[in-house]
Amino acid sequence: MIRFLTAGESHGPALSGIVEGLPANLPVDINAVNHQLYRRMQGYGRGGRMKIETDQIEVLSGLRFGLTIGSPVSFIIRNRDWENWTEEMAQFEGQSRNRITKPRPGHADLAGALKYGFNDIRNVLERSSARETAMRVAAGAFARELLKALNVQIYSHVLQIGQVRAEQTEIDEILRSDRINELADRSEVRCLDPKQEARMIEHIHEIKRQGDTVGGLIEIIVRGMPPGIGSYVQWDRRLEARLSAALISIQAVKGVEFGIGFDGVALPGSAYHDEIFYSEERHYYHGSNRAGGIEGGMTSGEDIVIRIAKKPIPTLMKPLISVDMESKEPFKAHKERSDITAVPACSVIAENVIAPVLADALMEKFGSDNLPEIIEARERYLQKIGIKK
Repeated sequence: MIRFLTAGESHGPALSGIVEGLPANLPVDINAVNHQLYRRMQGYGRGGRMKIETDQIEVLSGLRFGLTIGSPVSFIIRNRDWENWTEEMAQFEGQSRNRITKPRPGHADLAGALKYGFNDIRNVLERSSARETAMRVAAGAFARELLKALNVQIYSHVLQIGQVRAEQTEIDEILRSDRINELADRSEVRCLDPKQEARMIEHIHEIKRQGDTVGGLIEIIVRGMPPGIGSYVQWDRRLEARLSAALISIQAVKGVEFGIGFDGVALPGSAYHDEIFYSEERHYYHGSNRAGGIEGGMTSGEDIVIRIAKKPIPTLMKPLISVDMESKEPFKAHKERSDITAVPACSVIAENVIAPVLADALMEKFGSDNLPEIIEARERYLQKIGIKK
């Protein structure tokens, strides 16, 4: 099993993580790991925190001479902003001079304070903050090194921000290529449609002027997964369930769909399901991919296509009404430094949070303690089912 844990507060000394289950002898390109962290920090509409941090990991264990050694990989990302918070976030002696008692609508503030019995909401917001996703991206980047060795690639792009949506006809050709991330990374909003990219940026600017925030729609594409990964035999082994859980766990993500998703409810079955064909060149294949690459909890051999909906960030410069937890009087909610939108960043985060899920599912099928044996098992399977390398 490939699994990971993260720890750390948004304004604490550092974020930390540990990844367990990576096979031995897996080459790890630390520059590739740090590049994923860099990609997460980009995007039009980000706030002041991204001007402070320069996220790079420090590996503490699990690697020797650039190869995994089969033991847990542990690492940290130091928070540069910590120097401004040493008194307010002191871990031992001291007390808060600025207790937060006004929960922000749309955040974990109220429920978290009630659940854990806090009289200072900072204890909640420090951990529930999306700053935590930096460590999840780092953990996912290690899993991507295994996926890369098994010829699996993950792509993403932004389909929609607010009311502005990319035109499908303008991006279809790019989506069939292997340049999705290359071209999306060139865009400040990770949009593949240049005309709509400009409109998205204009829309974000207008939302900022209004003191508001905006959400969006993201598409993730996984290419290179062989058929039969995942399982139908138990609910918690179905691959779309595992992928959905990883994606919905990202802060502010409120919806997940595969293939044509919710649009498919308007179609009759004859127009929805993907017909199956066979050829010597492609072996079994589908005439369409409305299922999004997963059928019966398992990969079909087609691209996995997932879309996620990210709500507008709930921290607003024109705060909504809330209630002070001490006085019980109505107040305008507490303001914390925030982005106008983090949809482009969420696109990169989504790529990386599903990487451990995909790697774990592949290990269930081809698993071993070291990489060469995993690659050999994969090649045997592909040969057995008639798929050319």
